[in-house]
Amino acid sequence: MTEDLPDLTTLEGVLFDLDGVLTPTAEVHMHAWQTMFADLFSAWGIEPAYTQDDYFRYLDGKQRYDGVASLLRSRDVEVPWGDPDDLPTADTVCGIGNRKNEVFAAVLRADGIDPYPGSLALIEKLRDAGTPIGVVSSSKNAEEVLRAAGIRDFFAIVVDGVVSARDGLRSKPEPDMFAAGARMLGVDPARSAAVEDAHSGVQSAAAAGYGLVIGVDRGAGAQALLDLGADLVVDDLAAFVS
Repeated sequence: MTEDLPDLTTLEGVLFDLDGVLTPTAEVHMHAWQTMFADLFSAWGIEPAYTQDDYFRYLDGKQRYDGVASLLRSRDVEVPWGDPDDLPTADTVCGIGNRKNEVFAAVLRADGIDPYPGSLALIEKLRDAGTPIGVVSSSKNAEEVLRAAGIRDFFAIVVDGVVSARDGLRSKPEPDMFAAGARMLGVDPARSAAVEDAHSGVQSAAAAGYGLVIGVDRGAGAQALLDLGADLVVDDLAAFVS
């Protein structure tokens, strides 16, 4: 482990985001959003065109429907919220979100997913040290992704989009999901770490009072993560493994 980085095994617990932190599913999400919104914007004549910056600004780390509403609002487009059971063909916030999820699920089933090697090494180290670890992800696909990556059994708890909808937790950047993760894991946030790669996730963990907020820069920008509440930023979680 790099000398100037803290030893995470000394903490009460560590809570990880999933996409872009443990697994490269952020890339699958980005591709799915790009495909879906490019088609939608073209069909509806929405300008300006969708860009990768839209992903980081409006979608990354947020619950799916909140992200859809946020991005459409940035283009002054308002559609009915709808219902989570809406068909993917429905022109509602929920329908559009479900449309994207179909693309994501198809890619995941076809290609599978592997954890980042550095992230796998860190969670193995924490498990061997007996440090409680959990996942806090806005995705409703979190359980499926964890199982596909072969790492579900590492984590005592998973707070995901399904739990959030069930328990009425507000989306990141609000503190609700990370606060719930600490409660479910039975740890004090002030004596624990949160690991995030998204702007909204870093804000959520900081607002929930985590004593150490670690940013993983997978494209969101190290300085932006620091400005939004990260205490330190690394390129890869292998930095915490000796």
